[in-house]
Amino acid sequence: MTEQRLDKAHCDWFAGEEILETTIGGLLREQAQVNGDADALIEGLPDGTSGGRRTYAELLVDAERLAKGLAARFQPGECIAVWGPNIPEWVLLEYACALAGLTLVTVNPAYQKRELDYVLRQSSSAALFLITEFRGNPMAAIAKEVAKDIPHLREVVDMLDPAALFTDPSGTLPEVEANDPAQIQYTSGTTGFPKGVVLSHRNLTNNARIFAQSGNLADRQTTIGLTPLFHTMGCSMGVLGALQTASAYCPLPSFDPNAALDLIEREKISWTLTVPTMAVAMIAMQKANPRDLSSFKLIGMGGAMVAPELARAAEAVLGAIAHVAYGQTESSPVITSSRPEDSVEDITTSIGRPAGGCEVGIFDPATNEIVACDTVGEIRSRSYATMLGYNDNPEATAEAVDAEGWLHTGDLGTMDDRGFVRITGRVKEMIIRGGENLFPAEIENVLLEYEGIAECAVFGVPDDVLGEAVAAFVRMEDGTSFDEEALRAHCRSQIAPQKCPAHWQQVSEWPLTGSGKIQKFKLRDQWVADKVNEKANGILGG
Repeated sequence: MTEQRLDKAHCDWFAGEEILETTIGGLLREQAQVNGDADALIEGLPDGTSGGRRTYAELLVDAERLAKGLAARFQPGECIAVWGPNIPEWVLLEYACALAGLTLVTVNPAYQKRELDYVLRQSSSAALFLITEFRGNPMAAIAKEVAKDIPHLREVVDMLDPAALFTDPSGTLPEVEANDPAQIQYTSGTTGFPKGVVLSHRNLTNNARIFAQSGNLADRQTTIGLTPLFHTMGCSMGVLGALQTASAYCPLPSFDPNAALDLIEREKISWTLTVPTMAVAMIAMQKANPRDLSSFKLIGMGGAMVAPELARAAEAVLGAIAHVAYGQTESSPVITSSRPEDSVEDITTSIGRPAGGCEVGIFDPATNEIVACDTVGEIRSRSYATMLGYNDNPEATAEAVDAEGWLHTGDLGTMDDRGFVRITGRVKEMIIRGGENLFPAEIENVLLEYEGIAECAVFGVPDDVLGEAVAAFVRMEDGTSFDEEALRAHCRSQIAPQKCPAHWQQVSEWPLTGSGKIQKFKLRDQWVADKVNEKANGILGG
């Protein structure tokens, strides 16, 4: 990997990397030939033990058998939806659809009727593979009701029923091209309604390979799948990252920090991917009940800003170096990442440098001009990894990817003269208080330095005088009291008064997307609703 600076006067970097014309099925066949005896897929069980195992040779046999059954019933390019948790059958379908030239549509297992109906219709899915129930959600019953009103949905299949999953393998597998659609993943919805992101084999395989290289992931290791498979961190970086290194992927049906730590110890797992809320929980559980984590070397963190103290705690408590990555589903997902040679300070205060094959620039959202180094602007990327587009939504695609090929992330950040990028907030989350731009991530990082705060979320709320005021929602560690005045004093000692939150609220749990991101817009909406109710009740004299 070579890195090249394109413009010394402005924040625009390109990290060079050869992009390969690879497909998911083609890579699986290569690994089965070269590393056929290596473990490829291990079933992680909710109690922290492991179940069935497949080598790469065995995985290819099962994937091709399933793919031929699919090819007998569906035409290349048709969409097949998978609705389930992190189980081996989900991974098997990912490979089988890739081999059969079908587009896999990933569906959040927490979805209810309205959400499932939307995804199946929007993607024009021809089949739905599911499990009957998960965490109290009656998925089979919901699907039965939804399916009767969708003419193009020809099959609903229980993927835990081998007879239904493995049908007559009489189909012929097509030639699959690198730029063919491989998956449609629906965006998390931290700021609104989800859109279907269409990603190609070329997008996904190269992004996973470059991610594995950036973390120096060794061959024939084992990784545990903690991030949901319906999300790109799970089915792309996780599954395909393991594939690139002939490593075993061990999915855990749903995240549980104790089960995760038990599996890391049992299976000698060397790396995993998390969002910060998962890492926080694992650190707390390891402190309470230590396991032998001597095999554990790297913990990838993404999906939200990673606080410096969290990265340091991961290494001190879990023994794993934090590998920080930043991205979006629209970029397959990785846009920037840390490198093994980066200093501790750079790893803990940035989201790394542009990933291989990716150009990153910091732009003024108002003028669309690249800004000077260390100046806040919108983070934009341009690379092989940019999505094919939003499914059946050319208007939204044109808004997200401009005529010059830049993907507008909607995230605000800075870049220094070495190419390291730092997030300061969201374009839409930027707080404008009395005409001054404030960035939530800066305030959140200050709060996370306060002993006793486990997690926090900062955002703007309406203010009659200033336009917006700063609100902070915090979750305290168990056994730690919430002291608003002490928190206020801490902020006042660290940042300018106008950045200090005017409104404080303690929470015990967060509204989260399926991939574990805090949905700030829901917190804001609830705050506004509460204030309206208070006024209506005369509490504020309204």
